[in-house]
Amino acid sequence: MTRRVVAVDLGATSGRVMVARVGVDPDILELEEVHRFPNGAVRDERGALRWDISRIRREVLAGIRSAAKLGPVDGIGIDSWAIDYGLLDADGALLGDPFSHRDSRTDGVAERVVAEVGEEALYDETGLQQLPFNTLYQLVAARESEQGAKELRHATTLLLIPDLLGFWLTGKVGAERTNASTTQFYGARSQEWSKELLDHFDLPVDILPGLLSPGDIVGTLLPDVADEVGLDASTPVLAVGSHDTASAVVGVPAGDAPFAYVSSGTWSLVGLELPDPVLTESARRADFTNEAGVDGTVRFLKNVTGLWVLSECVRAWADDGLDGGDLESVLRSAAELPTSRRVIDINDGSLIPPGDMPGRVRALAVKGGLVAPDLPGELTRLVLDSLALAYRRCVSTGSALAGVDPEVVHVVGGGSENELLCQLTADACGLPVVAGPKEAAALGNVLVQSRALGVPLATLADMRALVRRTHKLKRYEPVGSADWDRLEARLDRASR
Repeated sequence: MTRRVVAVDLGATSGRVMVARVGVDPDILELEEVHRFPNGAVRDERGALRWDISRIRREVLAGIRSAAKLGPVDGIGIDSWAIDYGLLDADGALLGDPFSHRDSRTDGVAERVVAEVGEEALYDETGLQQLPFNTLYQLVAARESEQGAKELRHATTLLLIPDLLGFWLTGKVGAERTNASTTQFYGARSQEWSKELLDHFDLPVDILPGLLSPGDIVGTLLPDVADEVGLDASTPVLAVGSHDTASAVVGVPAGDAPFAYVSSGTWSLVGLELPDPVLTESARRADFTNEAGVDGTVRFLKNVTGLWVLSECVRAWADDGLDGGDLESVLRSAAELPTSRRVIDINDGSLIPPGDMPGRVRALAVKGGLVAPDLPGELTRLVLDSLALAYRRCVSTGSALAGVDPEVVHVVGGGSENELLCQLTADACGLPVVAGPKEAAALGNVLVQSRALGVPLATLADMRALVRRTHKLKRYEPVGSADWDRLEARLDRASR
């Protein structure tokens, strides 16, 4: 049995629509990109960072239309970044473009919420890492502004980005669990909305839609949408792991050995797949998050500021017209350098918003008592060494907290093609790294869809075995060329 499905895979810097053929006996897992477009938050007339969601919607429809021209479509699934949301009124109209999590409106909100509720109680209920832009903090920030409070009063439904796009395709509302679990008002134990948290902050509870699990049918295409994209109105839109990391973890080509994973892109999500959440005081202090995964699993992980830092540096160098500042050149230069004796805290809050990223990296180096790198290759090496060290710390800490001893680290996503970063990760973690596939999120998306449509892939192990059998992977053995213990100790001293 073979199915042909469409994966809408949206990242914070780019979006793509992929067509996949999935089957077993013979093994088929083929992806074809039919549409790609740049993405990014834009400033509105008040200077706020928002998503041009109407443009994203048009690009998604264009991609589905391109897929339909190539043949029949059995299903459509959508995954994207987490946390950000749109509000609908009683007529289903969007009340405003969704804010980007990188907007400054949540500055200081997390500290006030934690002071009021208590960090221990918040973690015990939601199991989430403290990120300054979690959806709960965005809603509190909205309530405290005149325009935001007005929108909340008129809102009847809150939809995260994949659910919002699914609503526009089908007219049906719902909240897929893997993404809902990132909001900080979803119970880590109950796997249901934590309505008491919203009620505590005078936030509307009735705007929360019903929950969906990966594999559920969201709905079928609205007649006008079906006509626009050239598909039958009976075409289903299916819930997948709609948080792109949840789909990426499905696409990790792991075997029987215990593993850690790095979903490496704009953000790096570093963690373990577990059967149950870890809600201990030690996990809270380590700032690890427990997010819902596919098939009832838990993604026990930590968010690390990822390749966003490097991509913003490259953008800044391009804006300055700097020779040799393109990605290929700086990676080549960085690979020729010895392992850095300089690392920074890659999770420092100053690296979250867009702007002069090279200047911010240099400032952090100076703050840590280091000589700031001058050349793009040197700065790139500093960023990649710092990322590898952050991965090492997350894998080590997460393993200790969960009582798991991983034997391999799987790197998936765009970062799996960064050979220097993969080798540094193997060296830093002291474990072999298996890199690939790059399109893990899209693969996880189409695997979940295909199973729901009848392809015999009963378990995550079945899905991952199909990925291994159909995709080329690259293995990096640890060389141990750097004294990572010393680098870690130096960073700890600098942060005190």
